[in-house]
Amino acid sequence: MTMRPFTSTISIDEAHAIIEAGVSPIDRTESVPLADARGRVLARDVVARFDVPPFDRASMDGYAVVAADTAGATREQGRRLELIGRLYTGDVPTVTVTPGSCVEIATGAPIPLGADAVIMVEETAQQGSDVELFTSVRPRQNIGPRGADIAVGDTVLRAGQVLNASRIGALAALGCADAEVWVRPSVAILSTGNEIAELGRPLAPGQIYDINRYTLAAVVAEHGGAATAISTARDTVEALHQAIDNCLGHDLIVFSGGSSVGERDLILDVIRERGEVRFHGIAVKPGKPTLFGMLGGRPVFGMPGYPTSCLSNAYILLVPALRRMARLPSSAPRRLTMPLAARVTSVAGRHQFYSVRVEDGHAVPAFKASGDITSISRADGYIEIAMDVTVVEAGTAVVVTLV
Repeated sequence: MTMRPFTSTISIDEAHAIIEAGVSPIDRTESVPLADARGRVLARDVVARFDVPPFDRASMDGYAVVAADTAGATREQGRRLELIGRLYTGDVPTVTVTPGSCVEIATGAPIPLGADAVIMVEETAQQGSDVELFTSVRPRQNIGPRGADIAVGDTVLRAGQVLNASRIGALAALGCADAEVWVRPSVAILSTGNEIAELGRPLAPGQIYDINRYTLAAVVAEHGGAATAISTARDTVEALHQAIDNCLGHDLIVFSGGSSVGERDLILDVIRERGEVRFHGIAVKPGKPTLFGMLGGRPVFGMPGYPTSCLSNAYILLVPALRRMARLPSSAPRRLTMPLAARVTSVAGRHQFYSVRVEDGHAVPAFKASGDITSISRADGYIEIAMDVTVVEAGTAVVVTLV
């Protein structure tokens, strides 16, 4: 067996800088139904073509009146008006309110001609064809004016905003059945290795199930990408070349496995042959044998095969790159400061991302090994241990980044 040990590694900050220089925001747009627009990034400003609401409307149930008719009305000395009609939401007014008359009106219904105020129903009493008023109202009281929410010509939403529930509501208010958004980056996910087995099939001797395909796809979906799983490639140069051919229709390629220094870790050689390797090896733990380069003008990650290493570096390196491509704002994970529950040791010269659970206000060490998915699945987040720190004592205040 021929091993090819790392001769040098770069820092995590250098890795971030190289990746940022190698990825660009997606430049294609598409129109999607409003029902599917949550989480998408708006590609164009949205300018109102009409007022919202498009008419003056009642802001409560009551009676549309001429405000002057209510002057001086009290519980002891009411004012009596003739009831000449009723209006519900969706109705078109066909009567005109004149002095001495009123129209019963529902919340949201259009204000009839002649009326300039609404008196709430609780301050009235209907008596046959008349209505007695027990309080006065001023002009425009209890009326929601036309264009109060959105005025024609307003820029309601701007390009680059992420569509959440309220912004989708604003589009709906304007009658937009679709939204023009930036296309999600298409991400090819490829596991490599003779030992990888498909889920649902019995394991042959020496095999393990494919974990990374599913953890990476989940990360991609959560951060604005559209993942496509490519058939697992065996550890041969020919198989990897074929796999790359299958990936070239995508915006971003993510390999897992084959990026280390063993005889069958061939991703490095294949990418060098067909593209450019911009770094191979980061001074981090877990995830040292991580690769980044370019293939056919598109960025490519070579992630470690061990599940914890792969997922950890997906959080640390892939997420910022993917969100930049998807035109999403930078991720802002929640962070908590708390004491460390037990002593943790670290390797000198490597920036460590150490998984922890949050229990009773303490950060409890959860890391087992890079090959154990439960190092992360049983954790709530991670702490960072600097390259020059080899021991973090119990009780030390640490910052937990939640994932």
